Amino acid sequence: MIHKTIISKYIQLLEIDNPPANSLNKATKMQLVTMLKEIAEDSSLRCIIITGKGTTFCSGDDLKEALQNSNKEGGILKNLEEFQPIMDRIADLPIPVIAAINGWCIGGGMELALCCDIRMASTTAKFITAGVNVALSASAFRLPRLIGIASAKRMLLTGQAMEANEAKVVGLISDICEAADLREEAIALAEVIASKAPLAIQSVKRITNVALDLSEAAGAKLQQGEIAKLAMSQDHHTALAAFQAKRKPVFEGK
Repeated sequence: MIHKTIISKYIQLLEIDNPPANSLNKATKMQLVTMLKEIAEDSSLRCIIITGKGTTFCSGDDLKEALQNSNKEGGILKNLEEFQPIMDRIADLPIPVIAAINGWCIGGGMELALCCDIRMASTTAKFITAGVNVALSASAFRLPRLIGIASAKRMLLTGQAMEANEAKVVGLISDICEAADLREEAIALAEVIASKAPLAIQSVKRITNVALDLSEAAGAKLQQGEIAKLAMSQDHHTALAAFQAKRKPVFEGK
């Protein structure tokens, strides 16, 4: 199951709790879909944190359940086809999502982490793109866009584990900290994000999500269009007034 903790009006933490390896079985995926729908419809939220319980972040799709369903109509393929749309829902959320990776991040769990906007990890975290280990090709699209072709192929073609320190070097994660501090560090980062202008944060996410797919001209046009809209926002005028008054702005997302 997934536990939801309300950190504040603006921040929620989702914790995957499905022993022994925090896999995403059908029931957990259905619960996650419901939560993501609620998050997308909650205009007050400004940041989400996803983590795992215990010493594993997420091991991806539940392979035991997939095997049990292999003789049913659609079989394993149907199970796999249900997984990717959930990942896309996470990537498409208008607000930032932080992955607090507290341990093993394997296979579909790796894909889950890649769908998040920021990845933080404990010193004990380990990352495995396990597709080739089970005759699949998971993460072969998102990972190269994040860490580059060379480093991505090294992971994708071997299915070997990458330690947290190396993950930081190649850019897979942005922050690394002790396991005992990870959750509080993630919350602190979420609070920083939540203090910024929500419309601007959403705009930044929209632009960066497609930045690698656009030409320079198309990117400039998109950026200019976003700036034109933000310049008319109440939050921008609030920021200007606060700057003039030498005080911290309080944004309302308007």
